[in-house]
Amino acid sequence: MISMTERIAGMNESPTTILVSGAASGIGRAIAERALDQGVQVACFDQSDEVEDAFADRPGALRLIGDVARGEDCEAAVARTLDSFGTLDGLSHNAGIQRYGSAQNTSDEIWNEVISVNLTGAFNLARAALPAIRENRGSLVFMGSVQSLASQQNVAAYTASKHGLLGLSRSIAMDFAIEGVRSNVVAPGAVKTPMLDWAVSLADDPSEVWSTLNAMHPLGRVAGPEEIAEVALFLLSRKASFVNGEVVRVDGGLLSQIAGTPRKVEA
Repeated sequence: MISMTERIAGMNESPTTILVSGAASGIGRAIAERALDQGVQVACFDQSDEVEDAFADRPGALRLIGDVARGEDCEAAVARTLDSFGTLDGLSHNAGIQRYGSAQNTSDEIWNEVISVNLTGAFNLARAALPAIRENRGSLVFMGSVQSLASQQNVAAYTASKHGLLGLSRSIAMDFAIEGVRSNVVAPGAVKTPMLDWAVSLADDPSEVWSTLNAMHPLGRVAGPEEIAEVALFLLSRKASFVNGEVVRVDGGLLSQIAGTPRKVEA
């Protein structure tokens, strides 16, 4: 009889084929590009047609345009992935939007928009991809946020969506663990992405906001998308074969810091 250790050792460390949502920019693009560098076949899925140009010259990249908030688009993306590559053993969900407002002043339109992309989109993709991923004993990684674990002011819909994403991932982890399927969440702090650039641009003094964001993190800076990509790809790989139902913070120590602690920088 083959032991579990021997069976794991015989598997490829990296997935062979993954579907990456939000692949046209930011963290999703960094994950897709790094996976392609590792020889993984990647279905690059995004609502924006920028995904066409972003991966036009990358062998192993399948470019897919669609809306994660539409279940039929997600089903079509998975079907095209299987038609093109013949298999699917990893899902990296990164599509997301940020909107602002409290529980009192967030409109129905804004609430539904954020939940439909950030949470329902994750559900749609997971539901479509799970049959293939279960067959391959694969892995799902959802891009959460430190706001999957905490919150700040004026982001009711966003925080609710990211908390919900953690619950969705853990339910998948429990439902399909017996089949060897793993599901985890990555929770970044601030990351230099087009979405953050847009959010900062709304401020009266964007340079002051950047200074504040850098200072919030004990490492003294925000993250680059590639730093988050490395963690997501680790969780998708067999190297993380016993990591399941987890949320992995990649926040430069942001949530480990006691609020109001004076910073002391050693020379």
